[in-house]
Order: sequence, then C-alpha cells, then structure tokens
Amino acid sequence: MAFFPQLISLCAAVLCLNLSIAGAQASSSSGGETILHGEIGRLNNQSLLWGPYRPNLYFGVRPRLPQALMTGLMWAKVDSYTEVQNAVRYTCEQNEGMAGYGWEEFDTRNGGVQSIHDAENNIDITTSFVKVPGGSHGGSWAARIKGVPRSDAPADLKTTVLLYVTQEGLGSVLEASPSSEKQGYDGDVTISGNSHALGDYKLVITRGQGEHPSSDHEFSEHRHLDKTTVQSFTLPDEHLWQAKPIVFRQLKETVDYVMENYDPNQPPPPWQVYQLENKPGAGNVQIIQKVFEGPFEFDILFSSASAGKDLESSDLTREIKTVSEAFGERFSDVFNLKAPFTAEKYKKFARSMFSNLIGGIGYFYGQSVVDRSYAPEYDEENEGFWEETAEARAKRREQLEGPYELFSSVPSRPFFPRGFLWDEGFHLLPISDWDMDLTLEIVKSWFNLMDDDGWIAREQILGAEARSKVPEEFQVQYPHYANPPTLFFVVDAFLAKLQQMNGSMPAAKEHLSQGVSLSSAHIDNPNVGLEYLRNLYPLLRRQYNWFRKTQYGDIKSYDREAFSTKEAYRWRGRTIQHVLTSGLDDYPRPQPPHPGELHVDLMSWMGMMTKSLINVASGLGMPEEVDELTKNLRAIERNLDDLHWSEKENCYCDATIDEFEEHSLVCHKGYVSLFPFLVGLVPADSPKLGKILDLIGDEEELFSPHGLRSLSKKDALYGTDENYWRSPVWININYLAIVQLHNVATQDGPHKARAKQLYSRLRKNIVDTVYQSWEETGFAWEQYNPESGKGQRTQHFTGWTSLVVKIMTMGDLHNEHVRDEL
Repeated sequence: MAFFPQLISLCAAVLCLNLSIAGAQASSSSGGETILHGEIGRLNNQSLLWGPYRPNLYFGVRPRLPQALMTGLMWAKVDSYTEVQNAVRYTCEQNEGMAGYGWEEFDTRNGGVQSIHDAENNIDITTSFVKVPGGSHGGSWAARIKGVPRSDAPADLKTTVLLYVTQEGLGSVLEASPSSEKQGYDGDVTISGNSHALGDYKLVITRGQGEHPSSDHEFSEHRHLDKTTVQSFTLPDEHLWQAKPIVFRQLKETVDYVMENYDPNQPPPPWQVYQLENKPGAGNVQIIQKVFEGPFEFDILFSSASAGKDLESSDLTREIKTVSEAFGERFSDVFNLKAPFTAEKYKKFARSMFSNLIGGIGYFYGQSVVDRSYAPEYDEENEGFWEETAEARAKRREQLEGPYELFSSVPSRPFFPRGFLWDEGFHLLPISDWDMDLTLEIVKSWFNLMDDDGWIAREQILGAEARSKVPEEFQVQYPHYANPPTLFFVVDAFLAKLQQMNGSMPAAKEHLSQGVSLSSAHIDNPNVGLEYLRNLYPLLRRQYNWFRKTQYGDIKSYDREAFSTKEAYRWRGRTIQHVLTSGLDDYPRPQPPHPGELHVDLMSWMGMMTKSLINVASGLGMPEEVDELTKNLRAIERNLDDLHWSEKENCYCDATIDEFEEHSLVCHKGYVSLFPFLVGLVPADSPKLGKILDLIGDEEELFSPHGLRSLSKKDALYGTDENYWRSPVWININYLAIVQLHNVATQDGPHKARAKQLYSRLRKNIVDTVYQSWEETGFAWEQYNPESGKGQRTQHFTGWTSLVVKIMTMGDLHNEHVRDEL
C-alpha cells in the first residue's frame, strides 16, 4: 500500500488519457490529435526520464536532462598497496579481467537486474534498479548494490565501494547531512538536492549489511572502517565526469598523511589507507565510501519531493520482485522463441542479449567536433588526391558545434559507448518489438540532430567524456560524409504495425485492466501514430535529398549506358584502403580510387530509402510524393542492373573507370554483392535471384558453418591486412540475409525450396555460433571467425549482435519442410 496514492494519481491520468483518446477518435479534428500526441509525449517523457543512461559505466544513473544529477558506482579490492589503482572499476573496459557482465533482465520503463562477474577482484556485483512513478519530475528510483565473493576469493576479501555523485548547473544544490561522529556515519547517509529541472530531491545511501575489516594500527583513531565516509566539494562542471582521477586525488590526501606521520615500515593496512577522510557538506561532488570484508549489500534511494513519499528499502525489495516477474512474463510474450531454440538455455541467452541491448541505452549531451571546410565537390581529379586528403586532415580546421543531445543505444559499452548512425537502425529493430514508443523517442532524437542540409553525423561523440574514449583522428565529423540510413528500417517497422491496426484501438477499459500501455501508445492510437509520421516525414525527405545531392555518382561524364542518367551513387570520404562511411570499412573496393566509382551498396541503400518514403507518403495520403518517388525507385532498380550486374561473375559489383576511360566492373564477391538482395530490391521471380542464392550457399565462397563470410573465400584479398570486413561473420548482414531468405521461402516462386533450405541452415548456424561463444566467454562479440566460430574483436558487443534474438523468433521452416514431406 506504500504507493497507493501515486497509483490512484497514475490511474486517473491514464483514465483522462483514454477519455482524450476516445474524444480524439470521435472527432477528426487535427487539434484534438495534436493535444493527444502532446499528452502521450509528456507521459513518455515522465516514464523515460530516469535510467542507467551512462552505458560507459558499469552502473551509472542519470536523467534525460542536459545538466543533471548523475551517479556512478566504483569499487576495488583493497588487500594490496600496489594493485589498487588497476583494481578500481568504474568505466566499462575490455581488459579488466571480467568473466562477463551485463543486464540479465531490463525494461527501460521499469528497471532490471545486472550481474558483474569481476574475476580479478574476486567478487560478483549485482545491481538491481527500479523506477517508481509519481509526481511531476519523473518519479523516484532506487538501486540495490550487492557483492558476493567468488569461489576463488580469499576468506577475508576486502572490498571498497564508492558512489560518485555530481550535480551540474548553476543554482543547483547538493549537500550531505552532517554525521554524528567525526570519523563517519553509523547509519544511512542522506544527500539533499535541488535543481530547476528536478525540483527538490533526496538521495539516501543506506548503511546496508555486511562485515567490515578491522585494524589495530594507531591510525584507527582517524579512520573507522565500520563507518561510511563522505567527502563533499565543488569543481567546475566541465571536470565533473573525471571520476577516477578525482577519487584518486582525494585518496592521495590520506596516503600523503600516512607517509608523513607513520613509520613507512609499519603502515596501516591498505584497506585503511585507501579510505577517504570524512568531510561531509555542500558541493556539486559527493563521494560516499564503504569498506567491507566478505559479502555486502546496501541501497541507493532517490526520492523526488514531488512524488509525495520517500522510498524505503522495503519498497525496493517489493519492486525488484514485481519488476522481475513482469519482465519474465512479458519477454515470453514478445519474443516467442521458435524451434530449435525453445530450450531454457536459449531463453536465458535471449533474455541476456536483449536486456543488454536495451540496457545499453544512454543519454548524451555535449559539443561535437565538426570540420565544414571540405566541400562535396572537392577536387578528386588531381593526381595524388587520396594521399593529399590524409595530409589535409592533419591540418583540419575543425570546430566545436552544439551542444547537442542524443538518446540512443550503443554498440558496445566498453569500446563504443556512443551513438552510431548505421548501427542504431539495427539496434532498434528488437527494441521496437518490445517498446515502440521508446523506439520512436530514439528515432526522434536522432533526427533532431539533422542540420539544415539534411546531414546527420555518422558518429555522435558528444562532450569531453565521450571524446576521451575516441582517438583524436576519428573524432572529427565531416558534413559531406554519409552512413547507411538504417533508421528507415525502423520507420517501415512502425508503419507496418500501424497498418495492422486497421484504424482500430483497444477500449479504455482494456487499457486500465492491462496497466499503462505507453510502450505502444502510438500504435494503439493510429491517429497519434500518423501525426508522428507527418512530423517526421519532412526530415526523412530532407535526409534523402541530402544523399542525392552529396553522394551522387557520375554517369554523364563517362558516357555510361544506363536507363537513368541520375541514379548512381558513390560514398564520399574514401581513402585508399577504407570507405569508413559505407560501414564496411576495409571491404575491398576498386583500385586505384577514382572519382568515377559507383558503389552498389550505396545504390541499394538509396533504393531502400526510396521504398520506405513511398510507404510513408502513401500512408499519409501524398500522391504527388508517391509518384515522384516511384519513378526514382524504378530508375534505381533498372540502373542497378545496367551499372552493377556482372554477367561474367553472376553477381552485383562496384564499378569504376578503367585506363581506357570506360565503365568497368570490379567484383569482390561478398556482402557488397548481396546488397540489392539484402535490402529487398530483388523480387522472388527475378532471373538474377538464383545466382544470388548460389553465391550465398556456396561453401567455397560465402557460406560457412558459422554464418555468411563478409568476403568470398576465393577472393585474393580474403583475410588480408586488417581483416575487418574481409572474412569475418557479421550478425547484422546475416540478419538481413535471413530475413530476405525467409521472404523468398514463404512466397510462391521458382526459388522457394532453395531459399527455405538456406534459411534454415543459416538461421541455425548464426544462433549456435553466437550462443556458443556467449556460453564460453560470457560475452557477445563484434564479429565471429568463419572457421572456428569464436567471437573476436570487441567484446560485450550487444548492439546489432542482439539481432540474434529476432532470428530465434522467426519461423522454423525446416520442421515445416519435414512435415510437408511426411
């Protein structure tokens, strides 16, 4: 009954919302739809305000606000003087001796549970996080931090745990209540705060449970290990993110004091030396420290004053149980795994993969480094241009732009904890199945980054903290550089769900009996969904037009024969060895580079964008747009064949201009060759489809026991140089192939049986490969070795590798084939 008043308030809000919905549907006025759209947006903002939106940290909570309260968890084994610096855990890193970590279950609106298996520190950390609605500032939240020594830990394992708390913004208040004893707190620690965006709030760190180490050193009169210590001070906002250096600086004060006042041959034990002096008070930095011996547990309770009641540990205990039960039940409904992946081990695997994807959503705010000195029409005709470009970058004229904000998931918390444009469309496909309204918030956030020309930077490195994880040469964004427009996949998925509603909507009574359904509000209320698309369409079109203007390919100058003189495309930003903007990095392209190149993958992306815009324009009743785009699509489809199909190699290829100044195809069979098929531009009755399926299924070319290779095994460049996209198996491309094989296999056509067989084999190979590596290492990986199936490159790559969850929910056509034969 603790939150009965809040529940009454919330139900009243939902009832009002549903009455508004009914009224809006009864009336076709656009004004009513706008009001309803705004109300759903407001409720979504409240529901999604707080979260572990600092994915670069093992555990860090913040709101979706530019200047805000932020928390971060830090811990270390403190049984040695020399190893403590390397033992401190805060930011996710690839080489910290983890035996796996991540969310076991997570829902952005409710919370979840994360397990961190810190093998080098001999401890397993569990962070349970829940949100409790109420009030006008996004409600309250709480976290339970639990540590359990691993089986190989010493019996007297000493662990120090610190909570690093900061509050940005002028006029904000953050103050620790005074302790009854000079050496620290016997009970709970209370931090009171206030900011313009959050109002009044309270952060309580409970005393918790666990034994504390002891020391008979005389230094014990200054440091009591059984007490919680707090240090409060103020720093400039731009330095607040540097938690580790700041904590080390404060710990050094104790180290210096010990060195000056005690015999260096008989120092206090390390767990006492590395304890902060208790100095509570006001300041935009609050560091709370506890020292434990053996297992421990404590709670962090954030209570918004507007919610009306402070959270207690009993509330947290109840909510953890409720959130966990709700997640398990809903996950089985949303992601109904199909044979042969119905065993409990696959269900656990799927929950982990999806939870880590959605639990990796972050909020980012800050300035971006942009160089606008390069124009799209820079002089590529000059001999040596490609080398000169590298030299020019060394003298680049970048500047900081913004600040911007972004709400986005990330590819990998330890290595890529920021937004990547072409990754995000893949990330949002599983997330949209779970929570479409959350997905739409993220899509809107990305398109809000678009400049007046239609450009969105392909990599979002916002602020000094984000830049600290990126080599300087990769920080600068160029406004004529593109990236695959995968967010259009998500728009198509949303439109398809809207169309399935056929204008229908659940009754208000059903909404109340089933609970608040904010996760699908834009689908349950089609008028609101259509208004979202009406607002988004101009941005989609602007980006499309930007692609056509900046990434055009040259047909006329080289007298190429093609159906259209306009529809050809080339990635800008190419170097001799890389086309990073394509997303396929070191995939082989024509050599030497030439301004007359045409890239078949980019042409395919343009076809996909065009089809998506046709779908949206049709749904919005825009016939003139549909007519224009349909003509563009026809020209793209014809030019794909005219400019990129090789009769000799029986596949699609990049094109260049040879030494005789003539159009020439350069065929490196692999992912690029499949792109027209991957994005749905090859119909089931196409005479070219059989050749494409032959390439997919050839074990000497692309097919391997662990998925489709990125480059043909027969290619002279297979596995060479960086070998990034020159042999490894990538899950995002394999997912696209599986989807298209399924489409061919489930509709009438001459290749139905062949596609069904390839679909079933490839689906099983991919799932088994990712699962087995996860089982062995505790991680999802960026890519997989086509020979061994081992995960490689970046660990904890729970971005698009999580597409394996969607793959497991797709139909079991192999068993269907067997049943048909029987």
